[in-house]
Amino acid sequence: MGDRFNTVAGWALFAGIIALGGAIVSSKYFHDERPEKMGYAIEGVEVEGEGGGDSGPGLNTLLASADVAAGEKVFAKCAACHTVNQGGANGIGPNLYATVGEGIGQGKGGFAFSEALKSKGGEWSFDNLDHWLKSPREFAPGTKMTFAGLSNPADRANLIAWLNTQGSNLPLPAADAAPAAAAADNGAAAEGGDNAANAAEAPAENAAQ
Repeated sequence: MGDRFNTVAGWALFAGIIALGGAIVSSKYFHDERPEKMGYAIEGVEVEGEGGGDSGPGLNTLLASADVAAGEKVFAKCAACHTVNQGGANGIGPNLYATVGEGIGQGKGGFAFSEALKSKGGEWSFDNLDHWLKSPREFAPGTKMTFAGLSNPADRANLIAWLNTQGSNLPLPAADAAPAAAAADNGAAAEGGDNAANAAEAPAENAAQ
């Protein structure tokens, strides 16, 4: 009886060791083989943090070096709803001739703008157009515009520069100063201030002597 009990206990212990070892091996295998990034990419949709962000050059710099021809190609995404020729008819969206610098939600041959856009106020400055093209719904919550927006800052700048040539022709802003140049200018200004202060102190010291 005792031998039989020992045999059963031995097999149970052996099975437990085998199960534990299998669990460890399985855990290590699935841990090592797990992909670093979960999910899969969808064509045309940028992954957050991988391009399309606004961490690069500012709008002024992008406009100063904008590719107008590339902007015309970007406009192809808008052509289904908008015309841009002078005197062109409104479609699903308003005609966009001479839009840059125009009042937001105004004019355009009586186009029925949404209250969200009409109440926005201001004009279509380069900056406002950039915000609008990035996300119409964020710029004017409640807008009738269904276009999701352009995530690429360079695409937006190129499009704005091209739209500007279609009846507006406002001067484009100068590029932002490079960080190194700005730091050098600040350093030079500070040094000039120190020199001026030293020059002012010198006569006072001489007079005291």
